[in-house]
Amino acid sequence: MAKDNFVERLQQNPRPVVVDFWAPWCGPCRFIQPAIEKLSQQYSGQVDVWKINADEQPEILRSLNIYGIPTLVAFHRGQEISRRTGAASASVLSSLFEAALSGAKPVSHGPAPVDRLLRLLGGTALIVLAYTGGFVGLYLALAALGGLILFSAVYDRCPIYKALSARLQALFNKNPAPPAAS
Repeated sequence: MAKDNFVERLQQNPRPVVVDFWAPWCGPCRFIQPAIEKLSQQYSGQVDVWKINADEQPEILRSLNIYGIPTLVAFHRGQEISRRTGAASASVLSSLFEAALSGAKPVSHGPAPVDRLLRLLGGTALIVLAYTGGFVGLYLALAALGGLILFSAVYDRCPIYKALSARLQALFNKNPAPPAAS
């Protein structure tokens, strides 16, 4: 299928579409396949699922700026709503289907539990290494990097970060920030 045919078919489709870009050799693609099949059945008649083999259709991937697989892209009325690259849980994949159905961007879930744990362990290891070096020179930089990695594991649960990011986003969007919830 050519890129133009893909876009035309997408715009003429009467239902929202979730496009699964995959390849037969891709391990994460095979990992999420059962969840996609289950969601495809659950949303049958509401959301169409198209599977595009990345090896057979590279021009479509290039035109959509897809650089990794698996990538799932949610479309509503021919417009991209959201995308997800890499393996994900069924609940995260379900949010893509909901986004396609509603036309609204899905709510961010923050890091997955495994990612959160790996970030906590990695950040802690860097800070311990910096401690053994006395926090001088390069070790001080390692401590700062460890702190950033630790924060990346919990940023979505930090009320100060939420308040500041909402204000910064409002500032850049030229909209007044909503009052912070107590």
